[in-house]
Amino acid sequence: MPQITFGSRDRKHVRRYARYFGSKGDASPSLSHYALTHYKEWERRIEEWQKPILQDSSLPSWYKSALFNELYFVADGGTVWTELAEDADVSGGLRSEDGGLPAQPDVIKEYGRFAYLEGQEYRMYNTYDVHFYASFALIMLWPKLALSVQYDIAGSVVQQDLTERLHLMNGKYSPVKTKNVVPHDIGDPDDEPWHRLNAYLIHDTAGWKDLNLKFVLQVYRDFHITQDSQYLQDMWPICQAVMESELKFDLDGDGLIENSGYADQTYDGWTVTGPSAYCGGLWLASLCVMCKMARLVDSEKLYQHYKDILDRGSAAFDKLLWNGKYYNYDSSGGHHSNSVMSDQCAGHWFLKASAFGEEDYQAFPKEKIQSSLKSIFDLNVMAFAGGQMGAVNGMRPEGVPDRSSVQSDEVWIGVVYGLAATMIHEGMRDEGMRTAEGCYRTVWERLGMAFQTPEAYCEKNIYRSLAYMRPLSIWAMQLALNMTQKDQAPTASTGVSDTVGT
Repeated sequence: MPQITFGSRDRKHVRRYARYFGSKGDASPSLSHYALTHYKEWERRIEEWQKPILQDSSLPSWYKSALFNELYFVADGGTVWTELAEDADVSGGLRSEDGGLPAQPDVIKEYGRFAYLEGQEYRMYNTYDVHFYASFALIMLWPKLALSVQYDIAGSVVQQDLTERLHLMNGKYSPVKTKNVVPHDIGDPDDEPWHRLNAYLIHDTAGWKDLNLKFVLQVYRDFHITQDSQYLQDMWPICQAVMESELKFDLDGDGLIENSGYADQTYDGWTVTGPSAYCGGLWLASLCVMCKMARLVDSEKLYQHYKDILDRGSAAFDKLLWNGKYYNYDSSGGHHSNSVMSDQCAGHWFLKASAFGEEDYQAFPKEKIQSSLKSIFDLNVMAFAGGQMGAVNGMRPEGVPDRSSVQSDEVWIGVVYGLAATMIHEGMRDEGMRTAEGCYRTVWERLGMAFQTPEAYCEKNIYRSLAYMRPLSIWAMQLALNMTQKDQAPTASTGVSDTVGT
């Protein structure tokens, strides 16, 4: 089926392989011939790719299995890879000369459009708060597809759809898509993805605190790994737009954003109020990245702007959330505000994955990150299920899971792999491996969910959302291992200069 339609049947899409085999639907003989005459070369190259890891005696067998086998979802996640239509305009109507994007960026023209579902039960393409975790597999293995996804998301930022619809959690009507904010997803396969955004109906995600920040953090990480200066230049004005939108969540002007008293981030069933470890940390990390990018594009004025906010925000973050051992879940003062969140270092994780060092606008003191990771390991990992099931999302300081929400006492496998990567970055390799191993043993062995890794499970072997995107974050562990072994990030040698233009 070289030509496909989605549920709306509004448009026809041509699969990318049709570039080589035609789109008439008569290519089975030539496809078969090509496969039969090339499969030995494919096997050789796969073995060549996997061999350094499989033969690394320092890596445990379970890790090697998880690393390669979790990639099933890249192909099995309702995935579509299509050509860019000749009349397509990725820019969302705002072109490069006006602070937007090219109508047809070169990377999408050459490598096509790529989309995968949040999960086989959660039918939304390129769910962005989750792709933040899963994207490590793409940027490390298929970097051009990772950039293609980013261009599509960037073009959607400037779009708006003022159609009012009911959101299920608060029972209120609000627009489908607000301008200058990152969408939750690029659409439902039963509708028309890329053209009608935000299939997610639970919350109005224009008020979510993490989506804009996750875009900014991915932009710099992707630039760091690919050294694609054109990509950075194209993304820079979009990053400015989403950061300006995000700034409205700093209600008291202290440089730190506040959550709004509902589940306004990827943990969409876990209420958070005021400054929080998760979103506050993502915010500070994004400011670090904006400072770095401002210097790269030679904008001293914007560098000073973001550096001022970062300095004030870092002080507020430390004052409001640090308790001497870890960062509190939030600053509300409520009964569960001092819970230990396993994902509290997510912003720092992305900085380390982008090779930020001590001198690079660090918002999080090393000793506090390491203390937080130790608290998470002691409580969320070792004090949960005998240390055999990974890290529970939320743990009370007295050593019992936070049961204030349906999600706080779940284990999210993709979050655990990201946590393990953070531990490896911070020199806690044994703890990171022990943490991630609990998830692998639970999913692939005890629960028998091979090649259908769920989003979540609980201590009593209750699971949620089979075959999910987020566990692709295990490739963040491999990136961390690569970086600690080489003491630097793997980057393409394109000879990019320190300044990439304005």
